[in-house]
Amino acid sequence: MRGALILIAFFSMFTVASLLIPSPMFPGNLLCTLIGLASSEISKYLSAVFNGAFYGVILWLVFAVISRRLEEEK
Repeated sequence: MRGALILIAFFSMFTVASLLIPSPMFPGNLLCTLIGLASSEISKYLSAVFNGAFYGVILWLVFAVISRRLEEEK
């Protein structure tokens, strides 16, 4: 349960940050270019969702590894 909250929080933070930053961020802009949506209006939002998912999952994995190691030490 706690892991899901962490994932949702980081996904939301990076999605909003990607929308607010005026320059394209990796990997969202790269994935939109590979799909072929680089010049459309929806690419800004799709790129933000890709970035939120990518960075959210990475930080969730870091959280999961650290919390598992802390629980093993007890």
